[in-house]
Amino acid sequence: MRPTFPAALILMMLATPTLAVGTLDGRIVTLNVLTYDDPTAPILESRGRTVTVGDGLEFGMGPEYRTPGFDVVPVQVQISPSRIEFSYGEARGAFWPAEFNGYVLRFETECALFDGWTIDANATTMPVTATDIHAEQGALFINVDGRDYGPEATLAIDMSVTDCPLS
Repeated sequence: MRPTFPAALILMMLATPTLAVGTLDGRIVTLNVLTYDDPTAPILESRGRTVTVGDGLEFGMGPEYRTPGFDVVPVQVQISPSRIEFSYGEARGAFWPAEFNGYVLRFETECALFDGWTIDANATTMPVTATDIHAEQGALFINVDGRDYGPEATLAIDMSVTDCPLS
């Protein structure tokens, strides 16, 4: 017996890969801290931490004690379906000034995941501008060099996410 049209449609839909309809939820992402004046010779490159975006805090990074004189500033990163938020603990200081000193979020994808972003000025206290952020396919680079950090420092970025298939 051949399946009826609705049954065949349901079977075809089940066989199609799930699409993330404009969402970061469910995506696999790796966070690195990267500092360089010359991209071919990083001053600091942290260990990558990889998670699947879901409910709750995605990253709680702290010092790694790998590069004398340089280390990861403790940071918490929360990712929601179309937003990325950074906050800092009790330690205070300023990020090392460099050509790039910041975060790299690499989402596992084969397509251009982002088609835009805006900094939420109402939820951001760090003086980060749109020129401090750029994307390369599924990677987001956020430069915070020279900015102050501490318990009052926050950065909230609203993302315009494309319909890339989940990897």
